[in-house]
Amino acid sequence: MYLSTIGRREHAGTVSRRKLSAVGANVFALGAVSLVTDVSSEMVTAVLPVYLVLGLHLSPAAYGLVDGLYTGATALLRIVGGYVADRIRRRKVVAGAGYALSAVAKLGLLAAGASAAAIGAVITLDRTGKGLRTAPRDALITLSAPEPLLGRAFGVHRAMDSVGAFAGPLVALAVLAAVGATDPEAFDAVFVVSFCIAAIGVLLLVLFVRDRRTPKAAATPVSPRAAAALLRGSGVRRLLVAACVLGLATVGDGFVYLLLQHKEDIATGWFPLLAVGTNLGYLLLAAPLGALADRIGRLPVVLGGYGALALVYLLLAGPVSGWPLIALSPALYGTFYAATDGVLMALAGPLLPESLRTTGISLVQTAQALAYFTSSVLFGLAWQFWGADLAIAVAAGGAVVAIAVTFTVLRKATA
Repeated sequence: MYLSTIGRREHAGTVSRRKLSAVGANVFALGAVSLVTDVSSEMVTAVLPVYLVLGLHLSPAAYGLVDGLYTGATALLRIVGGYVADRIRRRKVVAGAGYALSAVAKLGLLAAGASAAAIGAVITLDRTGKGLRTAPRDALITLSAPEPLLGRAFGVHRAMDSVGAFAGPLVALAVLAAVGATDPEAFDAVFVVSFCIAAIGVLLLVLFVRDRRTPKAAATPVSPRAAAALLRGSGVRRLLVAACVLGLATVGDGFVYLLLQHKEDIATGWFPLLAVGTNLGYLLLAAPLGALADRIGRLPVVLGGYGALALVYLLLAGPVSGWPLIALSPALYGTFYAATDGVLMALAGPLLPESLRTTGISLVQTAQALAYFTSSVLFGLAWQFWGADLAIAVAAGGAVVAIAVTFTVLRKATA
């Protein structure tokens, strides 16, 4: 009995390793680039809300505008970047340009000083880089792994990505502790270290990521007309509607952490640890939930992720306080990201022709980013004029509605 059990375990382990290796070396290389880049970007993301709201005294409405810019202002550029990457069949080049722009933007934060307008411009540059790189990178993942293993491939990539996201706030915390959280130059030190790490990520992309160039004789020629024709497919249209609805249900990391800080009076020096909790949940669950999505279907996993998001909002609006709130909210928020970020792209991949894969993914990401921009601005206004409690309660209701609408819209597209 015991020996047969060992045999089964060894067989299961061998199968698991084979599936992992089938994901492809290119996925791991892209994951390494994302890991290093996310250390850089999450260093800034972890301190930016407290820097803007507590350091520069921006109002919730003003922060909502800046936060919206952080994700949505350059959303339309995603389509341009996606189309160009498909047109020239050089997805790595476009992604590399995006990574380089975001690295330079970290130095721009030093020059911006205390000017909210200048900070907004630098953030727009940083998000321009993200807008350029995200769709080509995700398209490379879909072209580097077998279709039945796309959920696993994105799970592996996002798990590696989240290692960087987990480490980034800790590095920021270490820099703040070394310089002194109350020192005016502490944030400048974070921005300089962030730039250096981002530059390493660009170097890794250049050296280790292989481009996946589709043949010129592809069945679907790359042209503006062919790109526009994607919208004629009912599956793509349904996916875009769902992306918009889901984007409207997301108020953003900064607001979640500021609400926790507002409710629990968390000291400025400890603020980055809130992102650490989220990224730890993301790190632990991204690969398992990606594999689960391949097994049971990607839509149920995505909807479950938004269910976790609704629970986060309800916790912030409810009577729970103290350590239970501080522990549960980031854990559920990490679960939300693990179940949705890569899985939604894995869901989109099979609906798109290979030659227009980057363009199609960029359309989905643009729809979601524009909706997120709207959500951030509206939530900032709601917080300022209605108060934090009512604003987050409305957001919780919106998340529940988004789950129902998305299930209705995508049920046939993914059947």
